[in-house]
Amino acid sequence: MAIPAHDEEALIGRCLASVMRAVTRARERDPALAIVVVVVLDACRDSTAAQVRRWPVRAVDIDARRVGTARRVGIARALSSLATPDDDTWIAMTDADTVVPGDWLTHQLDLADAGIDLVVGTVRPDFADLSARHAAYWRATHHRGRPPGNVHGANLGVRASTYTEAGGIPDLAAHEDVALVGAIRALGAREQASDVHEVETSGRFTGRTPAGYAAFLRRVHAWIDAPPLAGSGV
Repeated sequence: MAIPAHDEEALIGRCLASVMRAVTRARERDPALAIVVVVVLDACRDSTAAQVRRWPVRAVDIDARRVGTARRVGIARALSSLATPDDDTWIAMTDADTVVPGDWLTHQLDLADAGIDLVVGTVRPDFADLSARHAAYWRATHHRGRPPGNVHGANLGVRASTYTEAGGIPDLAAHEDVALVGAIRALGAREQASDVHEVETSGRFTGRTPAGYAAFLRRVHAWIDAPPLAGSGV
């Protein structure tokens, strides 16, 4: 498992608490399961690194300021840390400002056991960060049981052999997750979109990547809460 982090001191604690709950549940179901959690500390200047090192995870320091590089390094370190990695090893990805549910890993592993090579999970923002109108709009346009298949690095899973065949995560500053999934889809891999293990991510409008989820929320918020134009009759 790989988690990129850049100056996330306010949110990394809740992220890792949720990840470890998911890890514990997966190990309870299969005690022999080998799970490695890697947090890539990318140019962190706050207390993120100190907080991460309090958890039973592996921490890697880099100074790239590129989420694609951070994910790629984290996945490589996680795979190399396994005693006997094989083609069926499962790679799970999330973000440092995200809270995952308890069944996050077990659901992905169930799909992997069923032959799925790529799991594209849904993401919802923390409604406490949104205006009432924005939260209401989100609820009205997102319906459980109908995952749209949008790509989010905060909730993504892939078989190691498929990841390798697709060339891995590219070293991009943004949309590295979309590029990876595009390469995987070009291979004809078996894909499953799912909202069963939906994650909650920060609803902030200023994120750690220039064109990530925060930028999307900012655009939607500006459209929803913009005052009506004079004479529009709205």
